[in-house]
Amino acid sequence: MRDCPDCSPLLHRRGFLGLGLAGGLSLALGARPLLAKETLRGGGKAKHCIVLYMAGGMAQTDTFDPKPKSKNGGPLKAIKTSAKGLELGELLPKTAEQGKHLAVIRSMDTKEGAHDRARHLIHTGYAPSGTVEHPELGCLVAQARHDPKRDLPAYVYINGRAHGAGFIGVDYAPFQVANATQPVANLSYPKQVDGKRFERRRQLLSAIERRFRKSHPGRETEALTKVYSKADRLMHSPQVKAFDLAGEPAALREAYGQNAFGQGCLMARRLIEAGVPMAEVTLGGWDTHEDNFTRLRDLGAQLDAGLATLIADLEQRELLSKTLILVVSEFGRTPRINEREGRDHWARGWSVALAGGGVKGGQAIGATNQDGTKVVERPLQAQDVLASAFFALGLDAEHTNYTREGRPLQAVDKSGKVIGELFAG
Repeated sequence: MRDCPDCSPLLHRRGFLGLGLAGGLSLALGARPLLAKETLRGGGKAKHCIVLYMAGGMAQTDTFDPKPKSKNGGPLKAIKTSAKGLELGELLPKTAEQGKHLAVIRSMDTKEGAHDRARHLIHTGYAPSGTVEHPELGCLVAQARHDPKRDLPAYVYINGRAHGAGFIGVDYAPFQVANATQPVANLSYPKQVDGKRFERRRQLLSAIERRFRKSHPGRETEALTKVYSKADRLMHSPQVKAFDLAGEPAALREAYGQNAFGQGCLMARRLIEAGVPMAEVTLGGWDTHEDNFTRLRDLGAQLDAGLATLIADLEQRELLSKTLILVVSEFGRTPRINEREGRDHWARGWSVALAGGGVKGGQAIGATNQDGTKVVERPLQAQDVLASAFFALGLDAEHTNYTREGRPLQAVDKSGKVIGELFAG
């Protein structure tokens, strides 16, 4: 067994825009000229990251890549945004007002069409492996931005179950919030327990743990002790109020949306404002094999309110330039509408969106053809999106972690390249 010999953070070890990202700056632009390093302006501006994960496979044709002139476009129209030439689906009118901040990638070509495998890929940048538990982006950011003096977790996952930290260990695993509309579980004492009784229980547990560690030493035992310690510290920290939405103005809560996703976006903003480096919010239900257009009315409204209000709220608080927002899914939906008025799995031409954190907004990157069935410009991979996120955050995508068997793995697979158009000056 071999533990990681390089426990340094992922922050650039060789200077901003130095050799650490040299490989990642060779952009796969096909016949287009390569962008010089000095034209990339956004690297290192983002200090925080919020991922909005559309679980189930978001229909790109109905959201970020509308096709109104094709029968594949369906009944939904395209609408203009605040950015000249950038259009979105009619389900996103509030987000359209924030178009000047949005960079929409319309040429994702990832080849994984099964939910679990595709979710793993977009979160880790690696295809699933039976021998390696890859850490997801949030855990790698937590590893880089971990501050032992901070009581709040470095990574908070809201409305669902996170993929996890994999082989880098429990120190960087996310704190999980099951539902942002409900009180966060286990942050306060049970009704029958007061402070004194809690402390007696904690001392008893510590004594039992000490005896157990002597007879069962190892990483797993130490990891469990760390989890208890971190939970105890968080429960008794004044910073825990970052999870409490009650003090927010009613109008703002309404603007975000009175649902788990909207309130999760608000919670993410509060956590970022309190210094948390990484948060992810899930909106499920996008697996629309049938009745796609009816179901998307509600899903689109939730995404629209949460995303648009998050962008505006961060900008008002002068946090947008410091916060990278990623809107991702595991794949898209078929351009062709099936016989059940639904769309099926589609990984060969779908969309993600980015905002803030040094990203150049008001643009679309890549393109699909008129009916959405083929990428015709700038095909991009999940690895490219993650490499770009690392660049925006000023982190080293080439940082090497080691599995317990001693296998070296880069934070982002070496095939990932920074998407230069996101940061071109």
